[in-house]
Amino acid sequence: MCNWHNNSTDELCEAFLSLKSKEECYAFLEDICTIKEILEMSQRLSVAKLLSKGMSYAQISQQTGVSTATISRISKCIEYGNGGYKTVIERLGEVEKND
Repeated sequence: MCNWHNNSTDELCEAFLSLKSKEECYAFLEDICTIKEILEMSQRLSVAKLLSKGMSYAQISQQTGVSTATISRISKCIEYGNGGYKTVIERLGEVEKND
């Protein structure tokens, strides 16, 4: 177990899992994070999705304004991380197919 996995972070995960709509999620995110933090997280997810589509770092950087260093870090998380990005991207793809 990682040193940041504890009762408080377990409760945070449970809080996200308890949300039932996009509106509830927006409300919670706005209460718990700054707008900048929310935008940075959403930008990281956008970069991960573009990487999964095979776009180059240069293309992603040009399209998003994200530095290639940040893109590289996200790429390493996708490749060697815990699978969180992969899980979310796959599930978002399933949702998009069903819409």
